[in-house]
Amino acid sequence: MQNELNIIITLAFIIFASPYISRMFRISIAPVEIMLGSVAGFMGIIVPNETFWLISNVGFLFLMFLAGMEIDLRLVLSADKKLLKNGFIYLAILYFLASAVTFGFDLDRLFVIIIPIMSVGMIFTLFKEYGKEETWLNASMLVGCLGELFSIVFLTFASSYMQFGNHSGFWISIAYLLGFMGLSVLIYKLFVVLFWWYPSLKTIIMPYYDKNEKDIRLSIALFLVMIALMIHLHLEIVFGVFIAGMFVTTFFGHKKDLPHKLGSFGFGFLVPIFFVYIGTTLKLDMLLNKDVLNYAFLITIMIFLCRFVSSFVFLRMFGFKKMLLFALSQSMPLTLLVAVATIAHSYGDMSEQAYSSFILASLLQAVIMMISIKIINNYKKGGRYEKYSNSN
Repeated sequence: MQNELNIIITLAFIIFASPYISRMFRISIAPVEIMLGSVAGFMGIIVPNETFWLISNVGFLFLMFLAGMEIDLRLVLSADKKLLKNGFIYLAILYFLASAVTFGFDLDRLFVIIIPIMSVGMIFTLFKEYGKEETWLNASMLVGCLGELFSIVFLTFASSYMQFGNHSGFWISIAYLLGFMGLSVLIYKLFVVLFWWYPSLKTIIMPYYDKNEKDIRLSIALFLVMIALMIHLHLEIVFGVFIAGMFVTTFFGHKKDLPHKLGSFGFGFLVPIFFVYIGTTLKLDMLLNKDVLNYAFLITIMIFLCRFVSSFVFLRMFGFKKMLLFALSQSMPLTLLVAVATIAHSYGDMSEQAYSSFILASLLQAVIMMISIKIINNYKKGGRYEKYSNSN
């Protein structure tokens, strides 16, 4: 009982204090929550607990649900064709470089997914500081959305392989996944036609003004149903909740305040619990291990360099300075990098030392890239400032 009380009180302090510490040191809240969780775990204030683990998993899944809500498929499909084309070329080069580095240096095959992995969570935080007028940032969000979608799909494949190996269970899981993706596309087409013929149906399901919070209730219901469906099909739950988030944003965009309401609940309560839990799994004594530090820096450098080289596809469009800012903004896949490390570690495919390196690398990226973006963006001399308007 005392352990539960210690966890609750510690969580209360971390959730409340993190924004103030984040503002004091000018770094994102997620790394702060991870570091505070690590300190609490190191001091023995928070010890392994099944309930804490379960709630942290819910927080992680809700984080992926919110990540899916950042993607409106209609906007992606109607985006500027030149930007979209360059985005696909950028991703193709990135995955090619990741494969070349992985096989060239005989790294763990998981690096084919890890190096190009993307998450728009940190990109979204940049909008709060720099606004939506920056062309490089708008491009980064669009490409990040595409990249995150690919990352989630590949992560689902990798998770199935780590769970079943190269056996029948893996191929059955892949068949289910492909079937689910095909069904998702079919449902998307059906709802496009349905809402085109009956546009008022959207406001019936989610009224503009509703004292019963039907929008939140439907979103949470969809979130829970998708979890149950993924468990039944033995698929990676992350993929299902991500698709659910995309569905809500794509078809109920008239509820402008819905992402804010769900985000306030998620980032104010459930998501911090997940990051604190991740912090407790990071052993601070590992940071004194030279191999862990070297591996973390290697991961950070590889992720940035591959993105930097791939970003040259945008050189003529943005100029070198904005291209560099684009590459830096793409190099902070904190949430999904943590997700890959967590899944691989839970299946026993990643050692404690490698796991610590990945968590540390995710923290280093968030801090180093954020500081670099601020310095470069404030440097007014040089760089080209071509005006490029996105039809978005």
